Amino acid sequence: MDNILNLHNLIGAASRISIAVHTHPDGDALGSGTGLLTILAGTFGKDAMLVLPDRIPDTLSFITGPENEGRVIDFTSDPEGSVARISSSDLIFCLDCNSFSRTASLEESLKASDATKVLIDHHLAPDTGSFDLVFSQTEISSTCELLFWTMMELPEFAGDASSLPARSAYAMMTGLTTDTNNFANSVFPTTFRMASLLIGAGVDRDAILNEIYNNYRENRLRLMGYMVGEKMKITSDGTAYMILSRYDQEKFDFKQGETEGFVNMPLAVRNVRMSIFLTEEENWFRVSVRSKRGTSANLYAKTWCNGGGHEQAAGGRLYFPQDINSPEDAEAYILETSHKFFEGR
Repeated sequence: MDNILNLHNLIGAASRISIAVHTHPDGDALGSGTGLLTILAGTFGKDAMLVLPDRIPDTLSFITGPENEGRVIDFTSDPEGSVARISSSDLIFCLDCNSFSRTASLEESLKASDATKVLIDHHLAPDTGSFDLVFSQTEISSTCELLFWTMMELPEFAGDASSLPARSAYAMMTGLTTDTNNFANSVFPTTFRMASLLIGAGVDRDAILNEIYNNYRENRLRLMGYMVGEKMKITSDGTAYMILSRYDQEKFDFKQGETEGFVNMPLAVRNVRMSIFLTEEENWFRVSVRSKRGTSANLYAKTWCNGGGHEQAAGGRLYFPQDINSPEDAEAYILETSHKFFEGR
């Protein structure tokens, strides 16, 4: 209750608020960021801005909505404006990231800011020392869910989901849906309760599902077939892996966000215990790791991929030549490290 009171006082006293989320924002980051943005600007009437490290993927552009036009900025498109916004803010929220390092291009400006900083996040090992107020809970489906229950404690809402701005409710339901893989993992009784309250408040879940799952380009489906049919490999240890090279990206005119969910698909195979998806970037690979219960995706990502996350859903990075000599060595690295990971288990 003290944290809620402190949060309420901080919002009330702030004149210029910025919200930051992790790099390569996904549905949970954009859902929570938009949810809070709409509450701050709408319910509280604050000068609020969502500052993103990267552009919003086309597949998730529906989340922010027309209500927030002019309130969303990204470092890729406007680096000077993004830094200026953060430096001029007196209150900063960091959502869906456990440390400033997860914000990539925004990290240094966030560290340098003298603003009061609030963390709302559901990942392991939060950097609590960098924030003035922390809402951290790992046994929860998503940052959207943590934000929802936090907002419900504020006197402006008093537990009434129907009093949330419509865009905020819509965005948080979207993030909840994506981060649970449509309620397939990381769900708790509170997760279903939140969904029920938001549907009762008028959120059109069918419309959200249509936007998430039925609004892709044709290339995405063809890329999916190619990755599963041609690129997926499964080891005798129970590791499935796929590597999306720069060549493959050009071949299918790949756009950020179009491989969302690909890493989960190999887990449908009976003997697969862990799935690894690598996306080649400039000088590094973005790594996504998923696992079945009893196998720690977090431990693998933390030990071998400069990352971490949740027990069954984690991520990281592999740099070349620091971690591997070249992109061509990625497969050998996965084979070696996954074998070591499962050795003796």
